[in-house]
Amino acid sequence: MRFGCGLSPDLPALGPDRLLAGLREPDEIAKRFPIEPFSIYGRNLEAAARLRREIKTARKQGKTKRAVAARDELRTMGKTLAGQNREWYVKTLLRWSQTHVPLRERLAMFWADHFTARGKNPIMVSATFPYIEEAIRPNVNGRFGDLLIAAVTHPLMLHFLDQSYSVGPDSVAAKRAERLGGLNENLAREVLELHTLGVDGPYNQNDVRQLAELFTGLSYKTDGTFIFRNGFAEPGAETVLGVRYGAGERGIGPVIDALNDIAAHPATARHIAWKLAVHFVSDTPDPALVDHVAARFESSGGDLEQVYAALLEHPASWGEQTGNVKPPFDLIASSCRALAVTSQDMKKLTPRQLRRTLLNPLAEMGQPLLKPSGPDGWAEEDEAWITPQGLSARLRWAVSAPAFLRPALPEPGKFVETALGPFATEPVRFAARAAESRSDAIGLILSSPAFQRR
Repeated sequence: MRFGCGLSPDLPALGPDRLLAGLREPDEIAKRFPIEPFSIYGRNLEAAARLRREIKTARKQGKTKRAVAARDELRTMGKTLAGQNREWYVKTLLRWSQTHVPLRERLAMFWADHFTARGKNPIMVSATFPYIEEAIRPNVNGRFGDLLIAAVTHPLMLHFLDQSYSVGPDSVAAKRAERLGGLNENLAREVLELHTLGVDGPYNQNDVRQLAELFTGLSYKTDGTFIFRNGFAEPGAETVLGVRYGAGERGIGPVIDALNDIAAHPATARHIAWKLAVHFVSDTPDPALVDHVAARFESSGGDLEQVYAALLEHPASWGEQTGNVKPPFDLIASSCRALAVTSQDMKKLTPRQLRRTLLNPLAEMGQPLLKPSGPDGWAEEDEAWITPQGLSARLRWAVSAPAFLRPALPEPGKFVETALGPFATEPVRFAARAAESRSDAIGLILSSPAFQRR
């Protein structure tokens, strides 16, 4: 429950060694429920760019009908992609429901939140799942430096933080075109503050600016392919955390060197250790646990499998009490696992039922699908999720949704043990037995404090 996707009637609970071993196995669940990688999704970006050019040209030429037709085609594309995005969300839930490697699903969502990136136009807004599939998921069990590089240089991240328009003040492009946007520090600031060293890390504004200048040139083509634009790059060397980068010819090389160095910094080790401990164990983790995980991060050079092993082996990770409150996505996904929801169950949902059962409740509970308010992602603190409105939405969902997800609801006496395992208390068992209907009984079990927490 704490390190996986919840209990299941069909799949065994796993110990620490098996959880880690699963990460080394082929990603079979991703093959069963495939999500399009961003490299394929890019064809939509190219098509949208072509339509925008058509609209602009048609307007200049006074061809109003053609401009309107292209605009309508662009809107239709956005709606089609939004429907595809909902399908990818369902596949993500099915991965959680049926995976034999639950830690991978948890880590994929953890790192996707850590490296939050989302689209800011109708075409890019549906690119988050492809970004996770391409940049995050393949790297959850590798080196942190590789994960950092894959996320930070990804076209969706460059789009989200406006990096693709960042221009070095003394670059060739800046000298040729006065109307360019200038230097943008968003990506550099978030890399240091959120992704690596932490908000209290050992950096200053000069480090942010120098890193921002080093990042100039990071961009992508209209088809979503990464590109380094030498004409946008600030010439000369930049000094970040006391190290000089880019003294020779500019390009992606100095950026990779800087990201690798920052990834290996002791402050990064501690920040990542703290975030993992907070996410998986407690809002206020034992300092000894954080120290232990940070030390393993440093000694292993950011080998994430060893970092996870340090987290799993420490006694502070295995307190008897249930831990953090599940965010809304985790609550819905772990409920699907407890109910053993299948792809056939999902296919029976009409579009309206899907929205009412799986999409709208996320927003009502406070976590609209893939729409965190900022680059820092979703809050970890329990109080962010246990609000009057959020709690009411959780209770309503627990009672009403299971009958749509799994029309043949399980017998409550068995389900209380399936869903809660050793955390099934006698009051919950009694409430399930005394409920007026099977639907009410299942709702009471999913509403119990033991199920609402990890």
